[in-house]
This record gives sequence, C-alpha cells and structure tokens, in this order.
Amino acid sequence: MVGRGALNECLHNDKITSVLVINRQHIELTHPKLKEIILKDFFQLSSIAYALDGYDACFFCLGVSSFRMSEAAYTEVTHNLTLSFAKVLLGINPSMSFIYVSGMGTDGTEQGRTMWARVKGKTENALFNLGFRSSYALRPAYIQADNNAPTKTPLYKVLISLSTFFHPLIKWLLPKYTTTTAQIGKAMIELVENGYTKKPIESTDINALAAKR
Repeated sequence: MVGRGALNECLHNDKITSVLVINRQHIELTHPKLKEIILKDFFQLSSIAYALDGYDACFFCLGVSSFRMSEAAYTEVTHNLTLSFAKVLLGINPSMSFIYVSGMGTDGTEQGRTMWARVKGKTENALFNLGFRSSYALRPAYIQADNNAPTKTPLYKVLISLSTFFHPLIKWLLPKYTTTTAQIGKAMIELVENGYTKKPIESTDINALAAKR
C-alpha cells in the first residue's frame, strides 16, 4: 500500500525519469518510465545487480506485521532482509539515498520491552551507519490510503473503507499522527532532492516535507 503510493508519486513527478520496481509479483501497471523485475527471494538481490546501476534512491517499503511472530522470525524479515538488500545497493552505488519505511514508536535505543520496536530501531540504526550518501527512516502512525494505492490484505481493505469515511474526523482529532500514502511518497522525493535535518522522520515531518512539493 505504501509502496504503491510512493510509486504513483514518482511516476507523476516530471523530475524523475526512470523508476524500477522490484517485487514478488506483477503490479499490473504500465508506464513509459516504469520498469519491473520480479524477484521471489529478496535475499538474492545480487542476482539482478546488472539492472540496479544508475538509480539515485531506494524507497524500501517492504514490511510485515509482528503479530504472532517470534523475535527471530521478525528479525529475519525486518532487519536481516533489509540490511541484505541495502548492502547490495551500497556496493553498486554508495551515493544513493536509502529511505526506509519504519513506524511510529520505533525504539532507537534498541532496549525497550516491545519486540517489534526494538527490531525496527536496530534496523534504522544499522541503515544510518551503513554508508549511503543519505539515509532516512519514515515513522508514520495512521496512514490513509489514497484511492490509487490499494492494499491486497483483506482486513486492511475493510479497515481502509471504514477509515476513509472517518478520515476527516481522525485528521481533526489527531493531526500530528495522520498522513496519507501520497504525502509519504512526496516526502520521500523531497528527502532525496533536498535532505532533512532529522533521520527518523515522524508523521508531522512527513507532512511538512510533502507540503514542500
């Protein structure tokens, strides 16, 4: 859902000339500046290294819920996979910007009691110190999906339908914790072009960055 929102913003931005989507299944979208590579195992990114040169940024939008996952399993998908992916890109182009979609409540100290927050914090810290020209972690709270950024998760489809109806109220009650998929995409592009003073980017920062586009 977040990835599709970011993709839409990239495709509609005249300054962006080429977009590569690396995905596990076809996104059923065509566009003159869109390329797509299907890669079933993201740990095998090096197998398509030939196609990764020349890009200025990576918007890493992959993520899973920690619900009913062990810390080891969640770490494998959230931390190990992200770092494996990032290290391949770093070897190809260290001047790239790497933007990671994290979440509100992430524990940058890596010492808290909440498992997912510790793992996300560990991932953020590792990315910040990896060596990219710039790296950021977006920490959105409530995300309203735009119509052109659908989700395939059945539960999310129901929740998004309900939240769309109540979105104006939610935004009014919790303005600091509300953003949209379009705003996230705009904020990512702004970070690549002009940078930011913070590395963890909270919802208020996301919205402020998006407003500059």
